[in-house]
Amino acid sequence: MNRLWRLPGKTKATNRWLIFGMLSLLLLMASAFLTPKVDAAARPVALVYRGPGGCEGCSEAVAKLLQSSKWNFDVRYVGPKERLKVSEATLKTATLYAQPGGDGSVDTAYAALKGDAKILKNFIKAGGHYLGFCMGGYLAGTDPGFNLLPGDTDQYIALRGASVKTEKDTVIKVNWRNKPRYMYFQDGPYFIVNKNATNVTVLARYTNGKIAAMVSSYGQGKVGVVGPHPEATSDWYKDYKLHDPDGFDADLGHDLIDTTMQ
Repeated sequence: MNRLWRLPGKTKATNRWLIFGMLSLLLLMASAFLTPKVDAAARPVALVYRGPGGCEGCSEAVAKLLQSSKWNFDVRYVGPKERLKVSEATLKTATLYAQPGGDGSVDTAYAALKGDAKILKNFIKAGGHYLGFCMGGYLAGTDPGFNLLPGDTDQYIALRGASVKTEKDTVIKVNWRNKPRYMYFQDGPYFIVNKNATNVTVLARYTNGKIAAMVSSYGQGKVGVVGPHPEATSDWYKDYKLHDPDGFDADLGHDLIDTTMQ
């Protein structure tokens, strides 16, 4: 045995363990320098509304979609009965605010939320991001709504040439980035863009050509809206005995999130 590896007064076995321990220590020290530290505080905060005007399970589905995206959002619920309220102070901690689908009329939903309109607009105008799903899409429009779009919204099923004419939960075909996809749908909006509007990205259109999903600028921020439900989970389909021919649409939801966050 090479004497350079022998320590006075130690057995061969003891020496082996000592050498092994020293090597382990060196590896640990090296990994401390080479492994990037994950700072929980660096994760972008996403606020998801949960309260009057929303629908059961809708906020949670949006939260799940946000958490599964590449942004690794720290998702927190806001609402009248939540620990966090929709306030200027709360919004200052966030990167994104999401308004999920809802029950009832747009007028009823806006009546519950109109007190938050000004601070939400200021948040987005200063560089924040807004995501609106179905009812949240309607609320991005005006009369009534937060007036966040370079245009307005209206009811798709009331349109001439709409592929569905009922308020029942169903699955419809859209063209997402010019590719056919099937999506969960329940009386969602279509989006109207003014002729002189700029900085608008159309992600999807209904089969009659009307806009089903889009992202637009608002001040320094971005607004992403969608009429169908890319966040729909398996239990939504099960509850109404529906089938999506091309599978769940989280990838489309992630596309909406990514485009809004750019």
